[in-house]
Amino acid sequence: MTSPNGPAEEPLVDYPFVHEEAGRPTPLSRRLRDPRTIISIVLPVVLVVLIAATIGNIDFGELVGHITQANLYLLVAAFAIYYVGFPLRGYRWMILLRGTGINVGVRDSTEIIFISWLVNCLVPAKLGDVYRAWLLRLNYAVSLSRTFGTVFIERVFDLFAIALLGLAAGFWSFRTGLPAEVQVVFAIGIGVVVLLAVALFLIRNFGQRIIARLPLPASLREFYDRFEEGVFSIQARRIPLLAFVTAAIWATEAMRLFLVVQALGFDFPLGISGAFFVALIASLLTAVPFTPAGLGLVELGVASILTLFYGATQEQAGAIVLLDRAISVLSVIVLGTIAYVFSSKTKGGRRAVAEGAPSPTP
Repeated sequence: MTSPNGPAEEPLVDYPFVHEEAGRPTPLSRRLRDPRTIISIVLPVVLVVLIAATIGNIDFGELVGHITQANLYLLVAAFAIYYVGFPLRGYRWMILLRGTGINVGVRDSTEIIFISWLVNCLVPAKLGDVYRAWLLRLNYAVSLSRTFGTVFIERVFDLFAIALLGLAAGFWSFRTGLPAEVQVVFAIGIGVVVLLAVALFLIRNFGQRIIARLPLPASLREFYDRFEEGVFSIQARRIPLLAFVTAAIWATEAMRLFLVVQALGFDFPLGISGAFFVALIASLLTAVPFTPAGLGLVELGVASILTLFYGATQEQAGAIVLLDRAISVLSVIVLGTIAYVFSSKTKGGRRAVAEGAPSPTP
């Protein structure tokens, strides 16, 4: 039966992060007690500390001194501009969802995204994206596969933006000469854009034909059909707006890093274009699903770029990385945990009220 909030519900499938029999996301506390989750968090931290202590020869006293002398007002500005990105992400997702017939407000979509980011900061494999789709289903009678389609196309927009903006920022930042390592990064960026374009073309024109010829059960074929509907639900006239909002989202990421560097008062030629380049490379590293929020990979990657290409000392790079990740990861863990505990979205309260049932107790 079709609901006023969206299409009919689908049969429950055993997705990651979900109990098949209950149809609800696995409690976050239980996921955090999983040994695999603990290892994915602890091991990268230990490796980064060991590398810094043994190979990097970092003067930790100097590093701490840089952090304690940082300009608090500029750090607050970096924090504020970073959090502007969440309502922008919520607005973009709202547009994508409404293209599929799901009527969700900006506040609700932003709240769900923010809680899903908490999960991505604590659990590997980008399970926060799966959790996001389930939070939406808990609160709205929606098609889960269509929702996955909107999350997928949102990630495609992000990857296009990271690649194209990163290329532009890199060319400008290294306009006097491209190091060989940066040329490799550029080649990867161009390859990402080409692969994404080809993948979307194939899905659009041949996806259903391929699925129809595979020996798959009817439920999976139906899932794919709805997933594809979610992916290609964008109205053509909305694409420029979505592209602009996506660019604005990634501008908040770059400006956060730029303001962190300014707060520390370091005198090396990063600039806004360099901040864009480094921040977008860091975001690309977070897409590697081995650790939560790219823990370990991002810190080593950003520190290496700052020291090799921009002339930062190891202590300066370490201070930048620690403060930047404190804003982009640690603050999300703290504030996201508060949101997770007090939000009605994690309890399916909105859907219960909409259906005339009492809201679930915490």
